[in-house]
Amino acid sequence: AGFIKSPLSQKRLTQDSVELYCEAIGNPIPEIQWWFEGNEPNETYAQLWDGARQDRVKINATYNLHSTSTIYIANLTSDDSGMYECRASNDPDRNHLSKSPKVKWIRSQANVFVIERPDIKAQVTGVSGKLILSCNMTGPYPAVEGHEWMHGDKILQTDSESSAFTSYSIEGKMEEHSGVYECVYKTSPVIKGQVNISVPPQVTAYKKSEHGNEGDTGVLTCKNPSFPPVSSWIWYKNGQEPIINGSGRYIIKSSGNKTELRILKLNIEEDTGDYHCNATNAYGSGGATVNLRVRSRLAALWPFLGIVAEVLVLVTIIFIYEKRRKPDEVLDDDDGGSAPLKSNATNHKDKNVRQRNAN
Repeated sequence: AGFIKSPLSQKRLTQDSVELYCEAIGNPIPEIQWWFEGNEPNETYAQLWDGARQDRVKINATYNLHSTSTIYIANLTSDDSGMYECRASNDPDRNHLSKSPKVKWIRSQANVFVIERPDIKAQVTGVSGKLILSCNMTGPYPAVEGHEWMHGDKILQTDSESSAFTSYSIEGKMEEHSGVYECVYKTSPVIKGQVNISVPPQVTAYKKSEHGNEGDTGVLTCKNPSFPPVSSWIWYKNGQEPIINGSGRYIIKSSGNKTELRILKLNIEEDTGDYHCNATNAYGSGGATVNLRVRSRLAALWPFLGIVAEVLVLVTIIFIYEKRRKPDEVLDDDDGGSAPLKSNATNHKDKNVRQRNAN
């Protein structure tokens, strides 16, 4: 057996996770095992298995053309620091309790260093129309080579300062910039802090006015783009009692920051009106109103009927115009038919004159 890929040494913070990868080849296909030796003087190598360390260890192995194995350890603690060893062997007696294998286990090692996570104090303050986000790292921490401020995948600010304190300013109100912001310390390993701008739900209607045809399904939608997400949604009609999902012709579908009210078989008299969506989270509540108008089924035919009427009027006008022109056209035809007769008479006279002259 021989290794194609060996695990790599890594640095991690407490509460992080780590993944080590090992790949071996041989004929027959070798078995792969994972072993661990801690940093304490009296610790010796112990085999790791899937589900060890209170189910924080996950091992996944495949044996196809060659052997591959991955060990994943979640929620790291300082006790997880140490030497991790990938062992491979394809000797038939490799796991025999009394016989020693002819081919010894080959080994590949990687060190995992788990560093205590520093404490980061994060806060948001409002000063004269600005929001100031700040992070201050306390306790022992690795050397800092700079900072980054991020919102999602977008980098907002970067610098190369080595201080434990970093800040970022935003113009505007909290309601306009809610969300999760990260202060990133360029250390080894990278250290991140989180600053949350939390506000009550800033609910908006997808459309302030919706239209539906009688008998169809009406769909009203509200959303909340702010942070934190909505914990509960409630729909009202014209300020009455809350609409219960599944009651009558109402179906409500809510997921996080979006809610949808469906009204089956719309009725002009019963369903026309204002509908209010209300959202609640840990910081308060907010809402929006959607006006629903229900049209008769015949309403869709009116444009078509209007076009038909215009065509009929136009055809009638053309018909009347053509009818009035017909007598003039007949008179013109009679005049044209008499012209050849006059021409023939003239020709006969000329012929007679020529005959007399000849005599």
